[in-house]
Amino acid sequence: MSARRFLQLDVFADRPGAGNPLAVAVDAQDLDEAAMQAFAAWTNLSETIFLLPPTTPEADYRVRIFTPNQEYPFAGHPSVGAAWAVLDQGLARARDGVLVQECAAGLLPVRVDDYGSVSVRAPRPRELFDARGYEALLNAACGGLARGALPPAAWDGGPLWWMVELADADAVRGATPDMAAISALSRATDTGGLAVFARVDGDDHQLVLRAFCPGDGMDEDPVTGSANACAAAALAAAGRLPGRDGRYVASQGREIGRDGRVSVRVDADGGIWIGGQVQPVIRGQLAW
Repeated sequence: MSARRFLQLDVFADRPGAGNPLAVAVDAQDLDEAAMQAFAAWTNLSETIFLLPPTTPEADYRVRIFTPNQEYPFAGHPSVGAAWAVLDQGLARARDGVLVQECAAGLLPVRVDDYGSVSVRAPRPRELFDARGYEALLNAACGGLARGALPPAAWDGGPLWWMVELADADAVRGATPDMAAISALSRATDTGGLAVFARVDGDDHQLVLRAFCPGDGMDEDPVTGSANACAAAALAAAGRLPGRDGRYVASQGREIGRDGRVSVRVDADGGIWIGGQVQPVIRGQLAW
């Protein structure tokens, strides 16, 4: 059994202990899928990533992303953390501040700015279906929360999310949804969970979001890049983006003690960038 480099990071965090924790196995090319899934279950974090050599010259590195229960083609906080780890470990160098990540969702550009913030251009989210036929399940999952103007819909952002706009930030922050009902909704619609969000006129953030995914082994995800990308896509399609010039900051995780910030940018062509700061918490060796 060989030792490999290991990191644990807090992503979308301005300090250790905030944001979303991420486990990183750096030298993972000799691990098979079963070993990766077993280790992700052992860490019991929302996601664990495995850094691998790329299979195409267009990419700087390759990443596989696992929850405790399954592999994802893309997820936001693992992609941001992966790029930071690749630079930290000297696996690649950014060219003009840009890396190219290879993952199951394809080749994705990643930007690294002078202040250490990392942003990934997410796979373009798409609306899969609306709530027709699922109203009772959705109402049970939302627990009578006051809704916003956007109609609920299931979106594909890598993981599949039910996206529900609520009336205001207080409704989002005070939500106590029924986890059994969310699990039932997820099973019936083959989706990963329920994300609720609302715009807010805040000094340091303009959107509040929470993501619930009990069917994937975690009642509430601390900070969720894919759900934030889906919220941005839904709001952009409705002409209701918060912030200015397609840029805003989302707040997520405060309710579970992981107060995170996600920088969101929507380009003129509809491309969505999800980014934030990364904090290293653990550096060591992994025997697995």
